Amino acid sequence: MVIAAAKDSSTHANTATMSAAELLGVVRSQAQMISTQAEQIAALKHQVDWFKRQIFGAKSERFAPAPDQMQLYLGEIVGTTPQPTSPPEKLKSVAGHTRRAPLKDAADTGEEVPFFDESITPVQTILLAPAEIEGLSSEDYEIIGEKVTYRMAQRPGTYQVIRYRRLIVKLKDGSQKILCLPAPQGVLEGSRADVTLLAGMLVDKFAWHIPLYRQHQRMEAGGITVSRPWLTQLSQQAIGLLTPIHEAQLASIRQSRVIAMDETPIKAGRSGHGKMNTGYFWPVYGEGDEVCFPFHTSRAGVHVRATLGLTPKAGSVLLTDGYAAYARYAKKSGVTHALCWAHARRAFFDAQGSDPEAVADVLAVLQGLYAVEEQIRELKLAGEAKQLHRLTHSKPIVERFFDYVERQLERHGLAPANPFIKALHYVRERKDGLEVFLSDPDVAIDTNHLERALRPIPMGRKNWLFCWTELGAKHVGIIQSLIVTCRLHKIDPYTYLVDVLQRVGEHPASRVAELTPRRWKALFADRPLRSDIHEFPN
Repeated sequence: MVIAAAKDSSTHANTATMSAAELLGVVRSQAQMISTQAEQIAALKHQVDWFKRQIFGAKSERFAPAPDQMQLYLGEIVGTTPQPTSPPEKLKSVAGHTRRAPLKDAADTGEEVPFFDESITPVQTILLAPAEIEGLSSEDYEIIGEKVTYRMAQRPGTYQVIRYRRLIVKLKDGSQKILCLPAPQGVLEGSRADVTLLAGMLVDKFAWHIPLYRQHQRMEAGGITVSRPWLTQLSQQAIGLLTPIHEAQLASIRQSRVIAMDETPIKAGRSGHGKMNTGYFWPVYGEGDEVCFPFHTSRAGVHVRATLGLTPKAGSVLLTDGYAAYARYAKKSGVTHALCWAHARRAFFDAQGSDPEAVADVLAVLQGLYAVEEQIRELKLAGEAKQLHRLTHSKPIVERFFDYVERQLERHGLAPANPFIKALHYVRERKDGLEVFLSDPDVAIDTNHLERALRPIPMGRKNWLFCWTELGAKHVGIIQSLIVTCRLHKIDPYTYLVDVLQRVGEHPASRVAELTPRRWKALFADRPLRSDIHEFPN
């Protein structure tokens, strides 16, 4: 007790003997600690508010947690889910063992029961007779049999089967010649898939986001019995035919003077232990309202050059968000780098919780900037008239805006960084890129047109979730490039695909650019190639 008392008295003595400067230092240290903790609390509160707004707020791009793959759906009981039954495999004898007979996609079949249920599936029959018997009476020839070819076809919203009855004819003119027409040539050699089935599958999956397994279920409900792997093979083969068209469209975009570019993630390819790699689509939007979705394995800046090419067009403008990889490419390539005002606005929108009054003032100013763009669209201005309108109305708004940014940063000085201050720094660092649209009428104020074009990618992720392989991701980018561009040009993707899938095998390779949607609309849209199924009424 004596020792403790001695220690306490010593402590009080030390405190009493501390100088005023030392006490002031302790107070300042504690004040700095409190300030730092307050800043951390504010930052964490901002993050929580942001996540709440993404989940519960009324936003078109609402964030939602990824579904748990192990979570059962309502009504699903472990161990009771019926497994699809498959027909027994045909085996053939090989010396010493048996081996599965190779699966064939034969259009001609001699089976009494074909691959569909005729009581459920509509069947259209086309009778094909040799041209040599035209004009002959029935006494001049004898029908001695027929061959039957089946081909699956699809109308929008329904499946049908085309039955080709090919007459086998024997002439009675003494030659006893037997005649029979060959089976009609399909897009995929030897396949029972009609071109309309290929086009319909691709449109259903990539335009309407219906995965192949659900299409397969719909086929079964329609009385058609085919395998799921067959559908996957058909889509891969059809997209393979369209690859040269995609490459021609990407080359056309690279020749544009103004190109908008972005990136969006996609799970593609396995990395082991059940995990999926994260790859990226790098959508590019050209002046001719054409868009392509090249796939690359990462978000590294080297993919910007791989997508846009090594020699950009003179005087080119690259319109992007604030990702630094685009700025590095623009600096090395000598192109003008324009930046997106929508991303600048988003930085302030996300800072509403930290300084709502100041953010409201900024958003009101930016609303006036977009009002000018709306006037330009209503007046249908272009070229010099559009540039003059921007210089007259938009430039003063931009100048006032950046003057406000500078004054706000000067007023806050070295104040702790908060979301609003960060937004101010974001736009000040990108001032030159944000002002490009004022002097170039061909440059959009933002990348919203590209954001709208790439919506099918996140929509697809919600339905088919991921791509099993990187090749599959590349195929997704190829077909989405054509379907999205069709929609930009108000072309029915189904009609377009039915036509070009038939043309691409015979069209000169040097003129493949004519089959891109933009060129196709001018050259072939008035007389598109059809399938035989179109000869029958719906």
